[in-house]
Amino acid sequence: LAGHGPSMADVELLAQGAEARVYTSTMGGRAVVVKERFPKGYRHPDIDQRLRTTRMSQEARMLLKARQIGLCVPAVYHTDLTRCKLYMEFVAGLTVKAYIKLCAAGSASDGGPEARVGDVAMAIGRAIARLHANHIVHGDLTTSNMVLRDGDPDQLVLIDFGLSMPSALVKDKAVDLYVCEKAFLSTHTGSETLFTTVLDAYAQ
Repeated sequence: LAGHGPSMADVELLAQGAEARVYTSTMGGRAVVVKERFPKGYRHPDIDQRLRTTRMSQEARMLLKARQIGLCVPAVYHTDLTRCKLYMEFVAGLTVKAYIKLCAAGSASDGGPEARVGDVAMAIGRAIARLHANHIVHGDLTTSNMVLRDGDPDQLVLIDFGLSMPSALVKDKAVDLYVCEKAFLSTHTGSETLFTTVLDAYAQ
């Protein structure tokens, strides 16, 4: 639903980037994430409002489309076009970034870290393939933007569609994969084989 934001309790700042602040809160008894695209003082107010509204609307549309094609992404609860706020499901769990580090330290469980991290890599490849097959480019495929719901390696959730866009262009999808590769190699030492697993699953 579009309009003014619903009442919330216990608002807490989770993160802030160049374009948005992300908060956690509760709404109607359920945990939510609120993403607020804040004004940029160097832009003309009318242009700024239009840009923020357009980008927020596109993020919401891409999330909705991703859910429609069967991907696990946060549910969209509410859009506030006036304040440029997007209210979404809070996904409790462990980022893939943290999980891979746990695996490297030998701290992951449920079937052994090496086997399970391979399963996660395959799930990532399949999820990206489904996005691209439906002409959705994520734009920021880092392991920080992938969450294992409740820490379960079988429940991969893609988050943060703030840079996502619809595109059928091969070059845009290639850039998506390149960003993902760079995220793996720069964040996770010795992850070349792991990213090869991502690509193998993507190609299936």
